[in-house]
Amino acid sequence: MRTILTIVFLYLTLLAFGQAPKVENLQRFDNKTTHFGFSLGINSGNFTLHRKPFNQFRDSLASIDVVGQGGFNLGIVSELHLHKYFGVRFLPTLVFAQRNLNYQFVQADGDVETVERIIESTYLDFPLLFKYRSARLNNFAAYIIAGAKYSIDLASNEDVRNEDIAESIVKLRRNTTSAEVGIGTDFFLPYFKFAIELKMSYGLQNVLIRDNTELSNPVDRILPKMFFVTFLFEG
Repeated sequence: MRTILTIVFLYLTLLAFGQAPKVENLQRFDNKTTHFGFSLGINSGNFTLHRKPFNQFRDSLASIDVVGQGGFNLGIVSELHLHKYFGVRFLPTLVFAQRNLNYQFVQADGDVETVERIIESTYLDFPLLFKYRSARLNNFAAYIIAGAKYSIDLASNEDVRNEDIAESIVKLRRNTTSAEVGIGTDFFLPYFKFAIELKMSYGLQNVLIRDNTELSNPVDRILPKMFFVTFLFEG
């Protein structure tokens, strides 16, 4: 899915650069100090999982696979325009995400047992991003963004007690911080500005809570990561 979306994004960019000169829409848009709007998008959630050293004589866990899942997000856009080509964005966003962890255990008789744990998250993200934009070409401009965000997982299982070994869960921390980087295109329409943005988010800290279970003991650390495709509307 990421490859297809990236191709579409590049196609739109090349199409915009191929425009013939014409009257610009929203000619006074860049004169505003602040801009506001909203965003809608989809995401692909994943983890970077680091396992502890494997011991074939003591460890029955053969492998751990992370299966990324799709989700969606919606947020509020606010941008402080510091320069003609430079601004600071604050985008409080509600993100619905899911990742699956598949554990492969080798039994005493040689059979392999698969244990799946579905990790659903509802993040309240607070990203602060720096945006550098190109000069306008008619009604189009390209930009890059980079920054960091603080996230609160409203669906966190941090306080759940793992009392049932057969149904133990993978516990993750409620609060996390991440670095973000991305690219986007601004389209200046007659009444508002529309943007398409591709962004990656990389967790900066281990979110795994070790509670002496067969699911958490083999893991050294888990770092969240997420790919976003977002559509932004600003007035």
